[in-house]
Amino acid sequence: MPVRPPTLLARPLVMGVVNVTPDSFSDGGRWADAERAVAHGLSLIADGADVLDIGGESTRPGATRPLLAEELDRVVPVITELSGAGVPISVDTMRAEVAEAAVAAGATIVNDVSGGLADPRILEVAAAADATYVAMHWRAHSDRMTAFATYPGGVVADVVDELRVRRDAALAAGVAPDRLVLDPGLGFAKDAGHNWELLAHLDAFDELGQRLLVGASRKTFLGHLLAGPDGLRPVDQREHGTTALSVLLADAGVWCLRVHDVRAARDALAVWSAWRRAAAPAGGDA
Repeated sequence: MPVRPPTLLARPLVMGVVNVTPDSFSDGGRWADAERAVAHGLSLIADGADVLDIGGESTRPGATRPLLAEELDRVVPVITELSGAGVPISVDTMRAEVAEAAVAAGATIVNDVSGGLADPRILEVAAAADATYVAMHWRAHSDRMTAFATYPGGVVADVVDELRVRRDAALAAGVAPDRLVLDPGLGFAKDAGHNWELLAHLDAFDELGQRLLVGASRKTFLGHLLAGPDGLRPVDQREHGTTALSVLLADAGVWCLRVHDVRAARDALAVWSAWRRAAAPAGGDA
């Protein structure tokens, strides 16, 4: 297990997912118009989300990209409405133009699953806005990423090395070190075994010196783990596994959890925090 216990009583931030898309793997189409997306976002905030991640492009395996104008039309009105209500906003995008418009509309985090590889100018946009920038490990777009799930040096070593390059690119573009977050990219050009190996060795990312965001919520590797006689566990039946992972990731010292069911994550973290308080040595930080 990782050996990076967080400060006693601290907990990871909880990032609630708002997919303003017709084709996302978990809830595609449910929040595809601005009115429903805003209502869903406010519901996630009521459930305890610290920040909302607004995305207008599905990155499920096999997905094709929307046009730039489509992505802008999906996310900017939602960000404008929610940020105007005082909600902390992250924009989930690989495009510099979308990041720029989202920041102008009130987003303070740019969550880029490509780590700047899909559109290098996004690094400059994040730096100029003094936004928090999340660089995920990524190798190819969703319609062909499964062909890149090979790791000759071992998945942990290779992902650390490739994220080091993305870290250095972000810093060179002017992203402040305290504004840079890294994400191991579970499910992106990785099979189930790769994902579990990364989760079991999150401490390997310590050498990169940045906070970690992890998005494991409802992903296919959980569907494989929980598969039954009828095959892969359906997406909407993977929440218990996701909740269990939330506790393990909190123990690993992860900075932020990206989840679909905010209430389940917050309940799990409340139990985890109470356990840590009860286990604290007498006269300690508790």
